[in-house]
Amino acid sequence: MFVPLLVLRNAFRHKLRTTLTVVGIIVAIVAFGMLRTIVDAWYAGANASSSARLVTRSSVSLVFPLPLSYAPKIRQVDGVTRVAWANWFGGIYINERNFFAQFAISPSYLDMYPEFVLSDDERRAFVADRTGAIAGRKLAEKYGWKVGDQIPLRGTIFPGTWTFNLRGIYDGAEEGTDTSTFLFHYDFLNETIKQKLGGRGDQAGLYIEQLAHPDDAAAVSAAIDAMFRNSLAETLTETEKAFQLGFVAMSEAILLAIQAVSFVVIVIIMAVMANTMAMTARERYAEYATFKALGFSNGFVALLIFAESLGIALFGGLLGVALTFPAAGTFAKTVGSILPAFKVSADTIVLQLAAALVIGVVAAAIPAWRAARVRIVDGLRAIG
Repeated sequence: MFVPLLVLRNAFRHKLRTTLTVVGIIVAIVAFGMLRTIVDAWYAGANASSSARLVTRSSVSLVFPLPLSYAPKIRQVDGVTRVAWANWFGGIYINERNFFAQFAISPSYLDMYPEFVLSDDERRAFVADRTGAIAGRKLAEKYGWKVGDQIPLRGTIFPGTWTFNLRGIYDGAEEGTDTSTFLFHYDFLNETIKQKLGGRGDQAGLYIEQLAHPDDAAAVSAAIDAMFRNSLAETLTETEKAFQLGFVAMSEAILLAIQAVSFVVIVIIMAVMANTMAMTARERYAEYATFKALGFSNGFVALLIFAESLGIALFGGLLGVALTFPAAGTFAKTVGSILPAFKVSADTIVLQLAAALVIGVVAAAIPAWRAARVRIVDGLRAIG
């Protein structure tokens, strides 16, 4: 009981210094956690991808569509059990700041995404309504939508004002499922385009294939691409995860910079903490010398410094972890449409606590070593 009480009193002997140090650690741990969560959110789409789904797009670029006639041909490839297709819509809701993903989907699309949980009644209502649409729970809550509302979108790729009837709101089967997407019928989009812009009809932005066996992904991908080789619209087929990682790769330099900054923040607060502990130990050389004169070992003196440093660092770390959740919630409301799966993961919490532990250990290492080596005579002569 003597040692913990002594450590506690030592830690709060200079209340202002300790308070400022704890605040610095809190800020650093929150910043570290937020930056790591941003990186995790960027990879969330790829991590949530199914190994049993492939994505086929134009081999030139995603902006070039593929003929709708490819669908039955792809379905005939051995190993493919189901085919769906989708078009990016890119409409504007009220103003340009309200960005969210919008896709025109084929009837089989929802069957291939069981992670989108929709009630049977809402699904039937969506299927029966030519202008029907469904939205993710997060998206609906952001804009206050409810089933039965009419959602107008101003087209950019497809000109005009498009009005959809919200027939359902889907939830995610897992925590990482994206629930910030807007989906409506491809047939409605296609028929309207053919009436107004005949040359742009019967085209799909990408195809999604369901595999009978995930292990056949490479062989099926090669077979699909070989089928359309030397055609006017050659294809590139890859796993859904590889497709998602392609978008991540576009911003890989930014992600590496974010990860680097997250560790720089920890290094900076580590230096600040080390300076604090060095000042603290230097002020107490006379006390440490007294302990040694009374028979306490060098290890005991080092233990006092390590315990104080670890206590302050872990206290600030725990508060930082606790404050990361409200900070992440506020941030998610701001960038929810860009990073839909913005959640603080268990791995991030472990990294935050590990960072706090490292800060405490490293900051105390040199002061503890010096205090343990100080001679009794020199320690008793120390002033301040």
